[in-house]
Amino acid sequence: MSSDPRIRVMIVDDHFMVRVGLASIINTQPDMTAVAEARNGLEALELFEKHQPDVTLMDLRLPGLDGVKAIGEIIKKFPQARIIVISTYGGDEDIFRAMQAGARTYFMKHVDGQELVNAIRAVHAGECPIPPDVASLLVARMRRSELSPREMEVFELLVRGMSNKEIAKELNISEGTVRVHVSHLLPKLGCTDRAQAIAEAFRRGIVHVSEPPKK
Repeated sequence: MSSDPRIRVMIVDDHFMVRVGLASIINTQPDMTAVAEARNGLEALELFEKHQPDVTLMDLRLPGLDGVKAIGEIIKKFPQARIIVISTYGGDEDIFRAMQAGARTYFMKHVDGQELVNAIRAVHAGECPIPPDVASLLVARMRRSELSPREMEVFELLVRGMSNKEIAKELNISEGTVRVHVSHLLPKLGCTDRAQAIAEAFRRGIVHVSEPPKK
C-alpha cells in the first residue's frame, strides 16, 4: 500500500487532451494525485492492477474493450474498486449499464471541475453522489420492462436496418418467431413501429452514432 495520503486517481480516456485536462484538475488539488492514465479498456485493466488507485475516472467509449466491460472486469477482480464514469453518452441505457457493471456514479463530460473533485472525494469516502439528472434517468430506466436476451438480439439487428428475413437468417430462427419478438419488444420500449424503435435506441444509448445501421 502507498504511504501517500493523497487520493490516488487513475484516468481512462482515449483522448489525450481529455486525459491532460483531467490530470491537471486533479493535480491542482492538495489532497489528490493522478497516478496513471489509460488509453483503452485493456490498458485500464493492466494499470489498475499495477497501481490499484483509490478512484478511477472511466470513459465509456473506448477502443477494443469498452468502458462498461472494463468496469465489470475491474470489479470482478477488485470488488472494492471505486469507479466514476465521465462520458459524452447521456442515454438512460448507458447509465444503467455502467451502474450495473459497478460504477459508483456517472457524470457527463461537461461536468464542472469543482463538482468533479467533490465527487472524487465523496466516492473515496464510500459515497455514491449521483447527479439529480442522472438519477432521474436511472430511475426511469429501472422502471421500464426489461428486454429478454433474445429480444435484445433481435432489436440490435432491427436497429441496424435488417429485415425480418435477414434477422431470422442471422439468428437461425423463423421469420414468424422474429415477428413475435418484435411485437413484444416494441411495447416495452413504448414504440409502435420500427422507426420509433430506432429513434428510441439512439436516444436511450442502446446504440450510438458510431454504430451506423447496415446499408
